[in-house]
Amino acid sequence: MRWENLTVESDGHSRAADAALFGADAVTTRTFDTPEFAGITFHEIRARSIINRVPGVSRMSFDWTVNPYRGCSHACVYCFARKTHSYLDLDTGIDFDTQIVVKVNAPELLRRQLGSRRWQGEHIAMGTNVDCYQRAEGRYRLMPGIIAALRDHANPFSILTKGTLILRDLDLLKQAAAVTDVGISVSVGFTDPGLWRTVEPGTPAPERRLEVVRTLGEHGIGCGVLMAPVIPFLGDDPAQLRATVRAIAAAGATSVTPLVLHLRPGAREWFMAWLGRHHPYLVRRYERLYADGAYAPKWYQRRITRQVHELAQEYGIGPSRPGMPRRIRPPEATEPAATPAATPAPADGTSEPTQLTLI
Repeated sequence: MRWENLTVESDGHSRAADAALFGADAVTTRTFDTPEFAGITFHEIRARSIINRVPGVSRMSFDWTVNPYRGCSHACVYCFARKTHSYLDLDTGIDFDTQIVVKVNAPELLRRQLGSRRWQGEHIAMGTNVDCYQRAEGRYRLMPGIIAALRDHANPFSILTKGTLILRDLDLLKQAAAVTDVGISVSVGFTDPGLWRTVEPGTPAPERRLEVVRTLGEHGIGCGVLMAPVIPFLGDDPAQLRATVRAIAAAGATSVTPLVLHLRPGAREWFMAWLGRHHPYLVRRYERLYADGAYAPKWYQRRITRQVHELAQEYGIGPSRPGMPRRIRPPEATEPAATPAATPAPADGTSEPTQLTLI
């Protein structure tokens, strides 16, 4: 396995250079004899850098990320991050799903880098490459230390996840939001159970993810939904879009942002192979739709976006604005009651909804 091509700059931020982020002699490989980790191999490494700069050509609306894991047991067949496994001489299919790299020193390393005089306190996004609340997090527990470091340095951050495990860290998220901007988004592209079981086999069911949205809201944390991906010809029927937006609204999401499936190299081959097995009649339609590259045509993207926004308005979800994180509202101060019978009016918890556009 080629670990040596993960490199670090002299200023501590990742890019292609000469020194490896970690050497092969620093890798510990483990398997666990438990049902939830059956068939999965973990490669524990001590990384030399954890804050990564987003490439300038990226469509991301942020500049810095933290990724405590590589590979993802969610096994989403469309995952655009699959290509990153090829950098380690691993394949972008089954290896991506089952060979998980764990940066075991991520919390301590992040704390050190946040304390560096070179770090300017910029927004850090998590969950934008692979899910930081995938199954492995239940064993390795890296996120509590990561969130605590960000909290202690009052550094703004956002998390995008399909994982229900984020609720474990609810108290930490509240503490962080008291001192900095914290954005939380849950990814739910569709609610069709048959589609979910085949295309996202390692994830919690969509209704469980929406329960996360509901629970966060009940604890004062506004949570948006990234409706991603909308899968052409399988999840884009008007009735399907309506059912999904209706469920998102019922969960109390602050916003909904649709994102049509995109098929980058690495993901494209794996997805098309899956499509050929499960929906062979759609292969030619996909080849035509994605003939010009990784993204569906603009006309198709605009159609989906318009339909979802119209449904969101119908169901009472406010408009989304890119680049704006959500923040927990501080408790409102109340004046002492004038008489025993006087009580302060309860806060309704409403505020202008915003959504951090993560992809």
